[in-house]
Amino acid sequence: MPLEEQLDEAKQAVTKAIKMALLEKGWSQAELAETLNLNRGIVSRAINGDNNPQSVKVRKMIYKILGMEGE
Repeated sequence: MPLEEQLDEAKQAVTKAIKMALLEKGWSQAELAETLNLNRGIVSRAINGDNNPQSVKVRKMIYKILGMEGE
């Protein structure tokens, strides 16, 4: 499998895991953004696998707040 395809699958897996965790908590992305005191667009980019340093940092915050750190 080409590397870009592997990267795309990994991004999709992260997105799915975060969205499932949000559903389990009954939260929307907007509520998550408000909880993190961040712009909804920044949170959306992080959830959807953007790989800039800010998105990586935001994802780590998301993992922590959703209890996903051990996954």
